[in-house]
Amino acid sequence: MTDFIQVMTAISSKEGAQKIAESTVVKRLASSVQVIGPITSTYWWRGKMETAEEWLCLMKTRQDLYAEVEKHIRASHPYDEPEILAVPVVAGSKSYLEWIMSETGRDKA
Repeated sequence: MTDFIQVMTAISSKEGAQKIAESTVVKRLASSVQVIGPITSTYWWRGKMETAEEWLCLMKTRQDLYAEVEKHIRASHPYDEPEILAVPVVAGSKSYLEWIMSETGRDKA
């Protein structure tokens, strides 16, 4: 099952999250992106503890597309150091994973 991953990033506006979601799906880098929020994030940044309202993007994609997804997020994201984390999919319904496979990749864009 490690052929599939979920990539996440958080961003400061719903509009920004939706732009990342749409552009990632249009480019076929993800089969779908869920935008969740607002959420409250607490973190260290430049020696200070910060708290911010953010929106979380959860992207369903393939492991072999990770480098392109990361590059796309970095190009689309306003943060100096955006959160970009990928977690492996260890199980999933066969038909859903087949759908992810069929909706992603260069040959689709």
